[in-house]
Amino acid sequence: MIVYESLWGNTELVARAIGRVIATQMPVDIVDTDHAPDSVFGYDLIIVGGPTHAFSMSRPATRESAAANDAAPHVPRRGIREWLSTLAPAPAGTIAAAFDTRVDSPRLPGSAAKAARHELRSLGFSVDDKAKSFRVHGYQGPLADGELDRAVNWASELTFRERKPVGPGGTGAV
Repeated sequence: MIVYESLWGNTELVARAIGRVIATQMPVDIVDTDHAPDSVFGYDLIIVGGPTHAFSMSRPATRESAAANDAAPHVPRRGIREWLSTLAPAPAGTIAAAFDTRVDSPRLPGSAAKAARHELRSLGFSVDDKAKSFRVHGYQGPLADGELDRAVNWASELTFRERKPVGPGGTGAV
């Protein structure tokens, strides 16, 4: 399952590009944080993506600010931070990975993907250590040239490098 938070659509574009790669090898569900389940039982791989706001995962206040100050067209009720806080602990052996989108200039420290990776690990997921950031021109986008290609390459490397055999309770689904 790929769970994403997107305000301007850039993170969703990256999530869907990653999903297209993974779907060539196994079933994949792609859902936004407002519709993501609070349990990932039955999934063998979870990928989480969101925008970097204020050096980390977004908060209600940063999403509201994006809407008020930067005219974000979609403001999720909950972001990846809130979704992860309600997520049940990982079923044994469930693999997770994280990505984020961030402005290309100025380059600022912090990463929603790194923060999400930390939360996933605390929930018991086997976490891929290669969190990935994809660059967006300004807050509203568009994605920088080549970023969707980078997402496809990242997914290609991620998908099978750590794929585990389907076992009890697993479905081979993402």
